[in-house]
Amino acid sequence: MIGTLQAMAEPTRFAILQLVQRSEMSAGDIAGNFKGVTRPAVSQHLGVLKKAGLLIERRDGTRRIYRLSPEGFEPIKALLENFWDPRLEKLKTAAEKEEKKKRRKP
Repeated sequence: MIGTLQAMAEPTRFAILQLVQRSEMSAGDIAGNFKGVTRPAVSQHLGVLKKAGLLIERRDGTRRIYRLSPEGFEPIKALLENFWDPRLEKLKTAAEKEEKKKRRKP
């Protein structure tokens, strides 16, 4: 999971994930969105994201097409849920107690 977070932490890689969030894109189209970054550098970023399990690559002739891999985000989702689930449970319990108090009042 640390590798996944490290892959996402780099600003260009995070921007790439945002680009392909809604639909798949070719490597060339992705690179076209980064004016100060060379195509080989974008290619390296794509490789890191793919290795981290965050992107899926498919070939279409000579083009490489990338899309998000939802499964790659599962460990991060689970980590975040571990932080929030206990708090949400406490909030639910408090809300239920408050609702019971309201029902008892005439």
